[in-house]
Amino acid sequence: MDIKVAFKSISDKVEATLSPQGFTKQKISGSDNEMVALFTSETSAYSVVYFIDKMHMVMRHCAMTEDGPDNEWKVLATWMFDPETDTQKEADSIANDFVDNCSGAVAAKRLKATKKKKKKGDDEGNADPLFLAKRFVSIFPELKDEIKTEQDCYYPFRGVTFTRASIVPKVEVLLKQGSKKEIEKLATLLNTQYANGDADTRSIITIVILNSVPLDKYEDINAYLSDDLKKAWKAALKFKGKKVKPEKPKKKKKSMAERLQAQQR
Repeated sequence: MDIKVAFKSISDKVEATLSPQGFTKQKISGSDNEMVALFTSETSAYSVVYFIDKMHMVMRHCAMTEDGPDNEWKVLATWMFDPETDTQKEADSIANDFVDNCSGAVAAKRLKATKKKKKKGDDEGNADPLFLAKRFVSIFPELKDEIKTEQDCYYPFRGVTFTRASIVPKVEVLLKQGSKKEIEKLATLLNTQYANGDADTRSIITIVILNSVPLDKYEDINAYLSDDLKKAWKAALKFKGKKVKPEKPKKKKKSMAERLQAQQR
C-alpha cells in the first residue's frame, strides 16, 4: 500500500477526533526519513509520525508553550507498517488505536495531567482568562476580532475588563433570545472552563459572568450547570451589586509605528 495514502488515512481519522476537542492541524513538513502530522490546542499537542527507515507508525503527545510544543514527547502507541505487505486493513487498525488514545476519558485524563505541569493550587487548573475568552468564540464568532484588538493594545490580557465589555452583553442577549440548546452549550462551556480554570478564570465565570445573569434567567442556565459551579455561583452571589477590588490597570502597548520610532532614536 502506498505509504502516503496510508499515512493520510490514519492522520485524517486522528484529525476528525481531535478537531471537536479544539485541536488544529498545523502545516509542517517532515524530513527524508519522517512523515509528520501535528495537531495543537492551547494546552497540548499530538503528532502522528511515520519513521520510514524503521517502518514505525507512532502517535505522541506533549504539552504546549507560548512558543509551540515543548517537545517533551511521550509515545502513546507504536505500530509496524510495511508498505510492501500491509494494506488498508492494517492502516485502519492503527488509526482506530490512535483514535482511542486521543478520545473520550483517556484524552480528558491526559489533559488534566498536562495542566498539572504548572504549579497551581491542588484544586486549581491553569486555563487563564485569555483561554476562557477564546473558548467563547465557538459561541460568539465576532469575539475573535475583539480578542485580537485587546491583545494588540494591552498586555497582559485584561480578563475582567474584556469580559464585562465584550462577553457579558452577548451572554445576556443569548439568555433572552437563545434556544434551550444554545443555553445548554453556554453552560457546558462554563462548566468545562470552571473545572480547568485558574483562580482568576473561576472568579470571572462566577462574579463577572454569572452574577450578570438577569434574575428571570437564573433557572434557565442554572439547570445546566455542574454541581461545583452551582455551589460556586451561590457563594459568589454575595458579591452581586457590591464593589470588589478593581483589576489593576494594564499598560497599553505601543503601536508598531511608536516602537519603530523608538528604535531609531
